[in-house]
Amino acid sequence: MADWTTFLSAMTLALVRVSGMVVFAPFFSSTALPIRAKAVFVGAVAFLLAPLVAALPGARVEIGFSALLGELAVGLVYGLTLALLNEMLLFAGQIVGLQFSFSLVNLLDPASSIQTPLMGELFQLMGTLVVIGAGLDRIVLASMVRSFRAAPLGIFAIAPPSALAIVRAAGGIFLAAVELAAPVLAATLLVEVAVSLLGKISPQLPVMNLTVPLKTLTGFVILAGSLALWPRFIEARFSGLLDLAERLIAAPGQVAGLGG
Repeated sequence: MADWTTFLSAMTLALVRVSGMVVFAPFFSSTALPIRAKAVFVGAVAFLLAPLVAALPGARVEIGFSALLGELAVGLVYGLTLALLNEMLLFAGQIVGLQFSFSLVNLLDPASSIQTPLMGELFQLMGTLVVIGAGLDRIVLASMVRSFRAAPLGIFAIAPPSALAIVRAAGGIFLAAVELAAPVLAATLLVEVAVSLLGKISPQLPVMNLTVPLKTLTGFVILAGSLALWPRFIEARFSGLLDLAERLIAAPGQVAGLGG
């Protein structure tokens, strides 16, 4: 009976930790995945991990408010940190959509139930394909499993420096989004300069009628060509966010200088 009680307690705590990650992490948080499938997946992972994580040194397999809150904090640290990747893709799509003159074309984002720009939705879909194609979803699960050794069950307590590090990391999504959209920004800027010069040389040229189609066509060509660089770029940003999450879990009180 004692072993059975310990197993259920460990499974419950592991379930809370994995659920916090699934709610926000890229790919796992997608509404394209049925809720029942997510629930079965989280339950299966917790069931398989329970006997292993309960035997780790330092684990306190006791269900209590502080233990549940700590496990939820671990999952949320993973989920919220990795969710910054989706926000970076969304912001990059907004920048590109503005250059394509698509700023007024919005779609209903099924993940957040709010209106999002067309190009932002496209960038998020392509980013998800990169995550799946590169196997980053499996890396997240492997890192989550390792987190039970860095922060055993029932002992984690989130510290103010951890929250500050996540906020600082959120500030980096703006620079990363500009870097991702830089090829399109440069190409469309050159098109605008070229059309402006043509307008000065030939005043009768319908500059306003040429600028938007030329910018859009040139931007799509450059965007298609830059897709070859996306896997390396996204993998690098994903690895950086995952490393940050692991450091926050391993040393929650020693991260005041993180989040760049």
